Amino acid sequence: MTAFQQEGRIKVQGGKVWYGVVGFFEGNQPPLIVVHGGPGMSHNYLLSLKDVSKNRAVIFYDQLDAGKSDKPDDPDNWNLPRFLDEINCICAELSIEKFNLFGNSWGGTVAAAYAAQKPFGLNKLILSSPLIKTSVWVEDNELHRSNLPIEIKIILETCENNGDTGSEAYMNAVDQFYKKHFCRVNPWPDGLVQTMNLLNVNCYQKMWGPTEFMCTGLLKNYDGSKDLYKIEVPTLVTCGKFDEATPQSTEKFSKMIPRSEFKVFQKSSHLAFIEEQNAYMSAINNFLN
Repeated sequence: MTAFQQEGRIKVQGGKVWYGVVGFFEGNQPPLIVVHGGPGMSHNYLLSLKDVSKNRAVIFYDQLDAGKSDKPDDPDNWNLPRFLDEINCICAELSIEKFNLFGNSWGGTVAAAYAAQKPFGLNKLILSSPLIKTSVWVEDNELHRSNLPIEIKIILETCENNGDTGSEAYMNAVDQFYKKHFCRVNPWPDGLVQTMNLLNVNCYQKMWGPTEFMCTGLLKNYDGSKDLYKIEVPTLVTCGKFDEATPQSTEKFSKMIPRSEFKVFQKSSHLAFIEEQNAYMSAINNFLN
C-alpha cells in the first residue's frame, strides 16, 4: 500500500474526483501531476512514479468515472475540455502555481492537449506512450495484431464476426496481445491488476472501444497532432520498443513538439515505467531536475 501524505476529493464538473499526494510540497522542485490512461482506468498502475518524490510532491488522481472518484456515468462528461479542466481544479484546490505534468496513453492525450493551451504554471511535460491520433494508433495495432500466432488471430476474427467479443475465448486471445504490447512483465504487478479490476468498462467502451486495438467510441476520429506545435515547455516523449504507441509513430509526434526529446525503452511495451522501472525513473528524474 502506498502511504499518501495527503488525500482528498475535489469538486469538478459532473462530480468529485479523488486525489492523493506522495511527498511534500516543501521540496525544492515543482510537483508532478500524474494523469492516468483509459479512459476509465485508475491511478494504481502508475504508483511506481512515487519514486520521483524525493524532492517534490507527486500528485495522483482518478478522473471522473474512474477509480475512487465519483462515477455518474454521464456521457455529457466524456469530452476532452472537461477532462482538461480537472487539472485546473487540482491546481486551484492545492494552490499550485508551478508544476510538471505526466500523462500515459489516454492520459498523454489529456496532457498534450492541456499543454497545447499554454497554461500558466506548466513547467515541463512528460508524454508516456501517448495516444495522439486514433487512426495512427489503430493502424499500428492492426499491424501488431497481424503478427500474432495464427491460432490467436483466428479466435479474434471468429469472435468478432460472430459478435462474441465478450466470450472467455476472445478475452484470452486479447490477453496474448496485451502480454506482448501492453505490459510484458509476468505476472502483472499488483497495481496494474488493481487498475484492470477497477476499470469502468462502460466509460472505456463508450469513449474508446472493446479492446486496445479497436476504437469504436467517441475518440474514433480524434487527432491531437495538429496542436502539438503549440506546446512551448520542455517535453520528454517516451515509449517502449514493443509499444501500442509504436516508436515510429511516437517519434514523429515528438518531432512536432518544438522543445522535445524522445526516448525508447528497449525491453518495454506500453508501460515502461513498470517494465523498466529503474531506467525509467532515472530518465524522468534527469529530465525533471
